[in-house]
This record gives sequence, structure tokens and C-alpha cells, in this order.
Amino acid sequence: QVQLVESGGGLVQPGGSLRLSCAASGSISSINVMGWYRQAPGKQRELAAVHTRTGSTNYADSVKGRFTISRDNAKNTVYLQMNSLKPEDTAVYFCYAAGISSGGEFYGNPYWGQGTQVTVSS
Repeated sequence: QVQLVESGGGLVQPGGSLRLSCAASGSISSINVMGWYRQAPGKQRELAAVHTRTGSTNYADSVKGRFTISRDNAKNTVYLQMNSLKPEDTAVYFCYAAGISSGGEFYGNPYWGQGTQVTVSS
């Protein structure tokens, strides 16, 4: 059974930084895509950033130049470094993993973490 465990959320002042981490556990051979989505109160969940196993990345326009996604394939872990945070970045951030090879099986459906709250406020 694959599980995603996030850490690193919290309260930060505007202009501050936070680093989110997400580790996938289970008998995992590889994960094609890992990334982060976020959901602000009253809004739909949206992409923040994703990272493929081969190194390609994609960012929402609203976070480009401020957020950096990175990944450690050996540890099945993805990170999101968030700098110059703004109040509009306040949301629950969800880790995401898709295209998982585990125990000789391939799972195309995405897995989600439980979410971690990021609040940007003075």
C-alpha cells in the first residue's frame, strides 16, 4: 500500500519562506510524476508544481520564480521550496504521485497525501 506523508507547513509572514516535503512509502520501484497541488478556502484544487522522474518540471504561473520543486528519486521524496510567500499562497497543499510501480504492478491512478496547511499572514 502506497502512502504519501507531507511535512513542513505552517504560519509565515508575507515575504517569508517555507519548505514542504513529501515522502512516499511502500514497496515502490519508481514513481513517474510527483508534485504539489493546493486548495484555498472556497476554491478548487489547483496545480502548484510537478516534477517528472526524468527531471521535467511544470509550475503554475502564479508561483513561477518563487517556488522551486525538487525530487530525490532514491528516497521517493519530493520537495517544494516556497520563497517570497504572499497571502494568496495560503492554502492546504497536497502532495501528489502518479504512475507508480510497486510490487510488480503499475498503478496509473494518482495517490494523494493528507494535506498540510500553509498560512501566509502578518
